[in-house]
Amino acid sequence: MPPRARIPVALSTASVYPSGTAAAFEIASRLGYDGVEVMIWTDPMSQQGPALRALSEHHELPVVSVHAPTLLLTQRVYGSDPWTKIDRSIEVAQEVGAPTVVLHPPFRWQKEYAAGFADGVAQREHDTGVRLAVENMYPWAARGRQVQAYLPHWDPVPQPYDHVTIDLSHTASAGSDAMEMVRALGPRLTHLHLTDGSGRTITDEHLVPGRGSQPCAEVLQHLAGSGFDGSVVLEVGTRRRDARERELDLVESLEFARERLGQ
Repeated sequence: MPPRARIPVALSTASVYPSGTAAAFEIASRLGYDGVEVMIWTDPMSQQGPALRALSEHHELPVVSVHAPTLLLTQRVYGSDPWTKIDRSIEVAQEVGAPTVVLHPPFRWQKEYAAGFADGVAQREHDTGVRLAVENMYPWAARGRQVQAYLPHWDPVPQPYDHVTIDLSHTASAGSDAMEMVRALGPRLTHLHLTDGSGRTITDEHLVPGRGSQPCAEVLQHLAGSGFDGSVVLEVGTRRRDARERELDLVESLEFARERLGQ
């Protein structure tokens, strides 16, 4: 039996926000990450395939995934039409050789987009060969109540998506059982956002793995033994950290992932 392929551990450019895309590539290369996930946002470099390809070649780091600009923060990136955002993100992924585009489910006010979302995702995967990995989200809080902010739902497990991203900060915010979701998805789980959350708040915390309540170690160990063929991408919040503290967090996170993956 041939040995299992080594699961790459990549750095999301969101993990160095508000520093830009170029800084993320430099840090990922210097600290020993296997690749980069590019969050497409207001940084012009994040939106341009040729510029990203040049960064990738310069640092000898692949772009393992592209995160489409489907956040509230990026409402105007690539215009306001949601399918245009997805199609432009797919084009960037193809330009840089990334096999996966990460995207969020539609907001509840995007009713027309939501009605054709699953079919539109499936059709684009068929036409382009790029995996569109829909990410788990969480309910929002308003006046002490939970609000369904996404359609058809924030939980992708019962939806007909062929490819799914699990984010371990979002499982904390939603109060989801992360291991149950991972097991239920089986081979449909093709992408992991490695992070953590306390589970005490709906706020999306994006803590360093091991500093919250989520089964980060157990999820990684499960992936290492399951034939997982996607990427593990570190997506943590460091914007309140100075440069030295940020690097310590990113080194700690990489070591956490490598150890639990048996690397």
